[in-house]
Amino acid sequence: MSATYVLILSCPDRPGLVYAVTRWIVESGGNILDSQQYTDPSDDVVRGGEFFLRVHIDFGGERDVDELTAAFDPVAEELAMQFSLVSAEKPLRTLVLVSREGHCLNDLLYRQSVGALNIEVPAVVGNHRDLERLAANYDVPFHHLPVSSETKPQAEARLLELVDELDIDLVVLARYMQILSDDLCRQLSGRAINIHHSFLPSFKGARPYHQAHDRGVKLIGATAHYVTAELDEGPIIEQGVHRVDHRQLPADLARAGRDVEAQTLSRAVKLHAEARVLMNGPRTVVFA
Repeated sequence: MSATYVLILSCPDRPGLVYAVTRWIVESGGNILDSQQYTDPSDDVVRGGEFFLRVHIDFGGERDVDELTAAFDPVAEELAMQFSLVSAEKPLRTLVLVSREGHCLNDLLYRQSVGALNIEVPAVVGNHRDLERLAANYDVPFHHLPVSSETKPQAEARLLELVDELDIDLVVLARYMQILSDDLCRQLSGRAINIHHSFLPSFKGARPYHQAHDRGVKLIGATAHYVTAELDEGPIIEQGVHRVDHRQLPADLARAGRDVEAQTLSRAVKLHAEARVLMNGPRTVVFA
């Protein structure tokens, strides 16, 4: 497989942005395989909106990412660009956090094992041991980090140590039933993804599928989003829905919800791993 690279960037919109980027690519010996762009209109007349770009590039062979990044720095600085340049083929090292429910973990590990997700999972962390055997089935080490109100600071400190020790790029909360501290959320900003049922905020608290059944919902779903200090309010990456009717009991809704959650989380991880998601304030731009 040839080595290719993805450049993603955002900046204030102005004429000549695409020209500046493509000129740098050509002068660096690259060939554009795919390019997507979007300008978010703004009410700010002076600012004139925000520009977003994703470019898939073939430089004709393997190149050092740090050198390419340094070479693009002058272009980015001149045009006030926030950018990232990554290898398209290199798997994203992903740490998965779990509690007791294994549907999301199983889906992620299976898709990784068959090459459907460009990630590498060096470890699974659980605050319970329920899913230790599942991780072992995929030959993935399991770390048990129990969490209580008294031990939470130590558990989060150990979690960050694992992120550093294992050179983690992405943390995925695969039905991890613990609220992360504000400090941990800040340290993982932009590189932690959570999944929840999209009844939130309409059906907060315990037994959301029972609450939904009592209200006679016709759609159930799930939302994958980046983790922020505001609980379940982070920028949305992906959502999924499934139609239901009056014949389905809370247990039926929960079973269907698990399928939607697993699929939605995996799609979000895939988008992130392929550098298709750019932050746009409280929202995201997703180049699918």
